[in-house]
Amino acid sequence: MSDTSSADRSRGASRRAFLRNAGATGALTAAALLAPGGGAHASAPATATAQPTETGWRPKRPRLTTPWTAEVSPHNALPEYPRPQLRRPRWLNLNGVWQFGAAGIGEAAPTGRDLPERILVPYPVESALSGIMRNEHRMFYRRRFVVPHAWRVGATRGERLLLHVDAVDYHATVWVNGTEVGTHAGGYDRFSLDVTGALRTGRSGAPEGEQELVVAVQDPTEDGIQPIGKQHNVPEGLFYTASSGIWQTVWLEPVPSVHIGQLDLGSTQDNTAVTVSARVANPDGHLVRVELREGGTVVGSVTGAPNTTLTIPVESPRTWSPADPFLYDVVAAMVPEHDHDAAVDRVEAYTGIRSIALGEVSGHQRFLLNGEYIFPLSTLQQGFWPDGCYTGATDEALRFDLEGAKELGFNTVRMHVKVAPDRWYYWADRLGVLVLQDMPNTGTGRQPPEPEVPVPPPSEAGRRVLLHELHRMIDTHRSHPSIIMWIPFNEGWGVFDIAAVAEQTKQWDPTRIVNAMSGVNVCECGYEGGDVLDRHNLGVPYPGPVPRPTDGRAAMIGEFGAFGIAVPGHEWSPGASEPNVDVPDLAALTDSYVTAMGQIAEFARSEGLAAANYNLFEDAEVQVNGLYTYDRRVLKPDAARVRAANDAVTRLRP
Repeated sequence: MSDTSSADRSRGASRRAFLRNAGATGALTAAALLAPGGGAHASAPATATAQPTETGWRPKRPRLTTPWTAEVSPHNALPEYPRPQLRRPRWLNLNGVWQFGAAGIGEAAPTGRDLPERILVPYPVESALSGIMRNEHRMFYRRRFVVPHAWRVGATRGERLLLHVDAVDYHATVWVNGTEVGTHAGGYDRFSLDVTGALRTGRSGAPEGEQELVVAVQDPTEDGIQPIGKQHNVPEGLFYTASSGIWQTVWLEPVPSVHIGQLDLGSTQDNTAVTVSARVANPDGHLVRVELREGGTVVGSVTGAPNTTLTIPVESPRTWSPADPFLYDVVAAMVPEHDHDAAVDRVEAYTGIRSIALGEVSGHQRFLLNGEYIFPLSTLQQGFWPDGCYTGATDEALRFDLEGAKELGFNTVRMHVKVAPDRWYYWADRLGVLVLQDMPNTGTGRQPPEPEVPVPPPSEAGRRVLLHELHRMIDTHRSHPSIIMWIPFNEGWGVFDIAAVAEQTKQWDPTRIVNAMSGVNVCECGYEGGDVLDRHNLGVPYPGPVPRPTDGRAAMIGEFGAFGIAVPGHEWSPGASEPNVDVPDLAALTDSYVTAMGQIAEFARSEGLAAANYNLFEDAEVQVNGLYTYDRRVLKPDAARVRAANDAVTRLRP
């Protein structure tokens, strides 16, 4: 084993920003990276209203810290605006210290009653950063808040108050001031509730005094039928620590009664126009007016009916790509039909003009980005963290994984059986990283590590749940230009009706590539359906063979590599790490990587390989196949050689 302290200095700190700001402790400061987008992209809550606070939170000690662990505090728990593609200036972040307690079966909501513990939202209950660091199947959260008077919320004042919970795993019930305001089932999607009618108000009809918010959560993890990805109540091997409870930002937002709930943004296949649809409940005699801006200059606009697809032609469009991730600004407003200048709601967003398709190049189906050949060379990211489980400690931590991959020469990242927070996709959009997006697998049906063993498929109820959440994932994230592929299934885990699910996915989003099954050879299933044929070549140093579709699909190696080595001082479980393809030292890891990437380049040149994904970017608990250690402090291989090997693949023109 080579000297790990020198590896930490020369390899793990390869990023220029990391070198500038790591210092003796290796911790990035909040100022180390520019605020996302400046201004509206990272707007602070527009209220000076004092909020009730809780004390008594203490973080637990994680097995490993990341460079961002020490930055987390009750005043700095993911403070950034959480929804970059639909922004309003007024909002209130409810992240911070909440009351917490385990819940019994059928236990009543703790309305007006203090809970015994303190948790830092939005870090999962199993994480060290939460301050709880244990698994709970049933739990209560409780906090108080004050509605800013300037928001003019209330039945007689015209504005509604929305509560947004960006992700809670898995089933949530919400009360405001003892009134149940809604429930939600789903561990990976935002839900929003209009809580106006449950607010305590004064004589004027305005909210008055402190309001009480209680959230009850149930999460059976693998004991349920819902999608869970790699979470497990008892983690081992390629199963990791669960992320129960609230794990993304909770926030409040005032909106007019007629308001835009979602903007669906895209572009035509020929990249000559932007498409936009404003989703509005009960538009009630209103139209939507949308402006497309470049550097503050309006370059196109359209006014039309909400809930329909509108088109904005763009003269001389600047397309989005990894080489030039240019984003247009979007301003949308709801206006009365008789007065287009009187906006009742106004939101800001962004979009990129880009197309993705398959086309024949040198006798094989290849990926075409904006009509030009591209080889999506990706690295698999699990999206787990030793301090926060599913939740990165800070926004900079999310950016690190994407920027680190791009600096190593990857133009693509595969988000593996997890749905990331919106800000992760924002960074992919802004940094210019293509995304292959997996659907998290259910905890039923075929499971790793022996997916070839036949077991009953998911129940009918389990199938409905997965399809519902797959549709939600696609629907929620369809506006991100970085996402070019949906992957409904992986290696046979929890599979059913594979070709039919791929076709349904294509109907939900015909603008992207659909990979019906990543790793068809692992389970010997899923050879039909979708736009690509994808096999996994793990467990051996050689990254082949290449799939050979005969039906017009593209050939993809969805996983290869997995060259593993543990780095002392950076192991989740010292002495118990599990490399996939064991290498003796860091130099051998680099050599193995460069050799494998050279073979990938040859496959692309001579055998029609269209895309490939290296397993994996970061270690995850006892799996040590990462280019980075789990704590993101050590880059194991030589950065320059990895970059050169990757460039040889992505710059190749067959």
